[in-house]
Amino acid sequence: MISLNNKVKHKIGIFGGTFNPIHNEHLFIADQVCDSLNLDQVYLMPDYIPPHVDKKYAIDANLRVDMIKLAIQDNDKLALELSEVNRKGTSYTYDTMLNLCNQNPNNDYYFIIGGDMVDYLPKWHRIDELFQLVHFVGVKRKNYIPESDYPVIWVDLPDIDISSTMIRNKISCNESVRYLIPDKVNCYIKEHSIYR
Repeated sequence: MISLNNKVKHKIGIFGGTFNPIHNEHLFIADQVCDSLNLDQVYLMPDYIPPHVDKKYAIDANLRVDMIKLAIQDNDKLALELSEVNRKGTSYTYDTMLNLCNQNPNNDYYFIIGGDMVDYLPKWHRIDELFQLVHFVGVKRKNYIPESDYPVIWVDLPDIDISSTMIRNKISCNESVRYLIPDKVNCYIKEHSIYR
Protein backbone atom coordinates (compact mmCIF):
# COMPACT_ATOMS: atom_id res chain seq x y z
CA MET A 1 0.00 0.00 0.00
CA ILE A 2 1.33 3.45 -0.97
CA SER A 3 1.49 5.97 1.84
CA LEU A 4 -0.20 9.33 1.29
CA ASN A 5 3.16 11.10 1.48
CA ASN A 6 4.54 9.04 -1.41
CA LYS A 7 1.77 9.72 -3.91
CA VAL A 8 2.91 10.26 -7.47
CA LYS A 9 2.85 13.96 -8.30
CA HIS A 10 0.76 15.18 -11.22
CA LYS A 11 2.68 17.38 -13.64
CA ILE A 12 0.38 20.33 -14.35
CA GLY A 13 1.12 23.23 -16.66
CA ILE A 14 -0.34 26.68 -15.97
CA PHE A 15 -0.60 29.08 -18.89
CA GLY A 16 -1.88 32.45 -17.72
CA GLY A 17 -2.98 35.41 -19.75
CA THR A 18 -5.78 37.74 -20.68
CA PHE A 19 -6.86 35.63 -23.69
CA ASN A 20 -8.60 38.61 -25.25
CA PRO A 21 -9.41 36.60 -27.34
CA ILE A 22 -7.80 33.17 -27.14
CA HIS A 23 -6.17 32.31 -30.48
CA ASN A 24 -4.43 29.43 -32.21
CA GLU A 25 -0.94 30.34 -31.01
CA HIS A 26 -2.12 30.09 -27.37
CA LEU A 27 -3.54 26.65 -28.10
CA PHE A 28 -0.47 25.53 -30.02
CA ILE A 29 1.87 26.56 -27.18
CA ALA A 30 -0.26 24.88 -24.49
CA ASP A 31 -0.58 21.65 -26.47
CA GLN A 32 3.09 21.49 -27.51
CA VAL A 33 4.49 22.29 -24.04
CA CYS A 34 2.23 19.62 -22.59
CA ASP A 35 3.64 17.12 -25.05
CA SER A 36 7.29 18.27 -24.84
CA LEU A 37 7.47 18.12 -21.04
CA ASN A 38 5.19 15.10 -20.70
CA LEU A 39 2.73 17.03 -18.54
CA ASP A 40 -0.56 15.48 -17.44
CA GLN A 41 -2.50 18.60 -18.44
CA VAL A 42 -2.09 22.29 -19.13
CA TYR A 43 -4.59 24.65 -17.50
CA LEU A 44 -5.30 27.94 -19.24
CA MET A 45 -5.75 30.57 -16.53
CA PRO A 46 -7.42 33.83 -17.60
CA ASP A 47 -6.89 36.86 -15.39
CA TYR A 48 -9.83 38.86 -14.08
CA ILE A 49 -8.32 42.31 -14.47
CA PRO A 50 -5.04 42.26 -16.39
CA PRO A 51 -2.37 43.83 -14.15
CA HIS A 52 -0.26 45.09 -17.07
CA VAL A 53 -2.78 45.74 -19.84
CA ASP A 54 -4.89 48.84 -20.45
CA LYS A 55 -8.16 47.71 -18.84
CA LYS A 56 -10.40 49.18 -21.54
CA TYR A 57 -9.07 46.59 -23.99
CA ALA A 58 -9.98 43.59 -21.84
CA ILE A 59 -13.57 42.50 -22.38
CA ASP A 60 -15.59 40.99 -19.54
CA ALA A 61 -13.89 37.95 -18.00
CA ASN A 62 -16.99 35.76 -18.49
CA LEU A 63 -16.87 36.29 -22.26
CA ARG A 64 -13.18 35.39 -22.34
CA VAL A 65 -13.85 32.27 -20.24
CA ASP A 66 -16.65 31.18 -22.60
CA MET A 67 -14.28 31.48 -25.58
CA ILE A 68 -11.57 29.44 -23.83
CA LYS A 69 -14.11 26.70 -23.06
CA LEU A 70 -15.08 26.56 -26.74
CA ALA A 71 -11.45 26.55 -27.86
CA ILE A 72 -10.31 23.65 -25.66
CA GLN A 73 -13.37 21.41 -25.61
CA ASP A 74 -11.91 18.96 -28.15
CA ASN A 75 -8.52 18.57 -26.43
CA ASP A 76 -8.33 16.47 -23.24
CA LYS A 77 -4.82 17.76 -22.57
CA LEU A 78 -6.12 21.30 -22.03
CA ALA A 79 -8.30 22.51 -19.17
CA LEU A 80 -9.46 25.74 -17.52
CA GLU A 81 -8.24 27.23 -14.23
CA LEU A 82 -10.58 29.92 -12.86
CA SER A 83 -8.76 30.92 -9.65
CA GLU A 84 -8.11 34.50 -10.72
CA VAL A 85 -11.51 35.03 -12.35
CA ASN A 86 -13.32 33.68 -9.27
CA ARG A 87 -11.22 35.76 -6.89
CA LYS A 88 -11.86 38.93 -8.94
CA GLY A 89 -9.68 42.03 -8.74
CA THR A 90 -6.02 42.20 -9.71
CA SER A 91 -3.95 39.35 -8.36
CA TYR A 92 -0.30 38.43 -8.27
CA THR A 93 0.97 35.14 -9.67
CA TYR A 94 2.60 34.37 -6.33
CA ASP A 95 -0.74 34.57 -4.48
CA THR A 96 -2.51 32.46 -7.09
CA MET A 97 0.13 29.75 -7.18
CA LEU A 98 0.46 29.64 -3.38
CA ASN A 99 -3.29 28.96 -3.17
CA LEU A 100 -3.17 26.33 -5.90
CA CYS A 101 -0.20 24.56 -4.30
CA ASN A 102 -1.96 24.52 -0.91
CA GLN A 103 -5.19 23.21 -2.43
CA ASN A 104 -3.46 20.59 -4.60
CA PRO A 105 -0.37 19.29 -2.77
CA ASN A 106 0.00 16.38 -5.21
CA ASN A 107 0.44 18.71 -8.20
CA ASP A 108 3.83 19.78 -9.51
CA TYR A 109 3.25 23.08 -11.33
CA TYR A 110 4.97 24.25 -14.52
CA PHE A 111 4.28 27.93 -15.18
CA ILE A 112 4.46 28.70 -18.92
CA ILE A 113 5.58 32.10 -20.19
CA GLY A 114 6.86 33.48 -23.49
CA GLY A 115 10.61 33.80 -23.85
CA ASP A 116 10.16 37.58 -24.09
CA MET A 117 8.71 37.60 -20.55
CA VAL A 118 11.70 35.84 -18.98
CA ASP A 119 13.67 39.11 -18.89
CA TYR A 120 10.98 40.59 -16.64
CA LEU A 121 11.11 37.82 -14.02
CA PRO A 122 13.31 39.84 -11.62
CA LYS A 123 10.47 42.41 -11.42
CA TRP A 124 7.74 39.87 -10.57
CA HIS A 125 6.16 40.11 -7.12
CA ARG A 126 7.95 37.78 -4.65
CA ILE A 127 9.75 36.06 -7.51
CA ASP A 128 12.25 34.15 -5.34
CA GLU A 129 9.41 32.65 -3.32
CA LEU A 130 7.45 31.94 -6.51
CA PHE A 131 10.37 29.85 -7.77
CA GLN A 132 9.97 27.69 -4.67
CA LEU A 133 6.39 26.93 -5.76
CA VAL A 134 6.64 26.36 -9.53
CA HIS A 135 8.97 25.41 -12.36
CA PHE A 136 9.10 28.21 -14.92
CA VAL A 137 8.87 27.17 -18.57
CA GLY A 138 10.11 29.65 -21.16
CA VAL A 139 8.88 29.24 -24.72
CA LYS A 140 11.75 30.32 -26.96
CA ARG A 141 11.00 33.37 -29.09
CA LYS A 142 12.71 34.76 -32.14
CA ASN A 143 15.03 37.70 -31.29
CA TYR A 144 15.20 36.72 -27.59
CA ILE A 145 18.23 34.96 -26.14
CA PRO A 146 17.15 31.98 -24.00
CA GLU A 147 19.11 32.96 -20.92
CA SER A 148 18.14 33.71 -17.35
CA ASP A 149 19.70 33.91 -13.90
CA TYR A 150 16.70 31.86 -12.81
CA PRO A 151 16.28 28.10 -13.44
CA VAL A 152 13.99 28.25 -16.48
CA ILE A 153 13.07 25.15 -18.50
CA TRP A 154 13.30 26.20 -22.16
CA VAL A 155 11.01 24.73 -24.82
CA ASP A 156 11.80 25.24 -28.49
CA LEU A 157 8.69 25.50 -30.69
CA PRO A 158 8.11 26.64 -34.27
CA ASP A 159 7.60 30.39 -34.31
CA ILE A 160 3.99 31.45 -34.87
CA ASP A 161 3.26 35.15 -34.75
CA ILE A 162 -0.38 35.70 -33.79
CA SER A 163 -1.48 38.21 -31.18
CA SER A 164 -4.81 39.05 -29.59
CA THR A 165 -4.25 42.69 -30.62
CA MET A 166 -3.96 41.59 -34.26
CA ILE A 167 -7.18 39.58 -33.95
CA ARG A 168 -9.08 42.50 -32.41
CA ASN A 169 -7.82 44.89 -35.07
CA LYS A 170 -8.79 42.56 -37.89
CA ILE A 171 -12.28 42.03 -36.46
CA SER A 172 -12.80 45.77 -35.97
CA CYS A 173 -11.87 46.27 -39.65
CA ASN A 174 -14.16 43.43 -40.80
CA GLU A 175 -11.17 41.36 -41.95
CA SER A 176 -11.08 37.56 -41.82
CA VAL A 177 -9.60 35.85 -38.75
CA ARG A 178 -10.18 32.36 -40.09
CA TYR A 179 -7.32 29.98 -39.18
CA LEU A 180 -6.07 32.51 -36.59
CA ILE A 181 -8.68 31.56 -34.00
CA PRO A 182 -10.80 28.41 -33.62
CA ASP A 183 -14.00 28.42 -35.72
CA LYS A 184 -16.17 28.08 -32.60
CA VAL A 185 -14.52 31.15 -31.07
CA ASN A 186 -15.02 33.06 -34.31
CA CYS A 187 -18.74 32.18 -34.29
CA TYR A 188 -19.03 33.24 -30.64
CA ILE A 189 -17.41 36.60 -31.38
CA LYS A 190 -19.83 37.19 -34.26
CA GLU A 191 -22.88 36.14 -32.25
CA HIS A 192 -22.00 38.46 -29.38
CA SER A 193 -20.72 41.33 -31.58
CA ILE A 194 -17.40 41.46 -29.69
CA TYR A 195 -14.47 43.70 -30.73
CA ARG A 196 -16.55 45.56 -33.33
